[in-house]
Amino acid sequence: MSKARTAAQTKGKQFAQAAALPFRLPKNSKPKVLLVTSRDTGRWVPPKGWLIKGKKPWSTAKIEAREEAGAIGAISKTPLGTYDYQKLLEDGTTVDCRVTLYPMFVRKLHKQWDEKHERKRRWFSPKRAARRVDEPELSQMILMLYKPDDWICEMVQKQGRS
Repeated sequence: MSKARTAAQTKGKQFAQAAALPFRLPKNSKPKVLLVTSRDTGRWVPPKGWLIKGKKPWSTAKIEAREEAGAIGAISKTPLGTYDYQKLLEDGTTVDCRVTLYPMFVRKLHKQWDEKHERKRRWFSPKRAARRVDEPELSQMILMLYKPDDWICEMVQKQGRS
């Protein structure tokens, strides 16, 4: 979707986005979650973006993690869930978005990445990350990393601990 759409074109519509929830499990430590700042408001968010034509949503989320945070790793095809938010467009209007969130085990963090000069990135504990985001549903999904499901544990075992 173009950022130049007007309120009249988007009224009453909900647009789909995909997001990655990049995380790591350091040895002898608790999980860490990687968030980035949004370009428009500077608030802390997971890397996310509009669905890419011809790509699966989880693949879009993985691409967004690389572009927005420089994060490389394994992403689950199973989402943690969804959350809704209003995206601020360049013309000052907002659109309703539903974001599907996919956990991503980070293996590498690039020092240089596409949006380095547009965003900050930071590792947080899940508890602190949950407090930093605005959406209650997203907060709850972030806190799920304290009690990882079997598939998260399997993902970590396949990739090795960081």
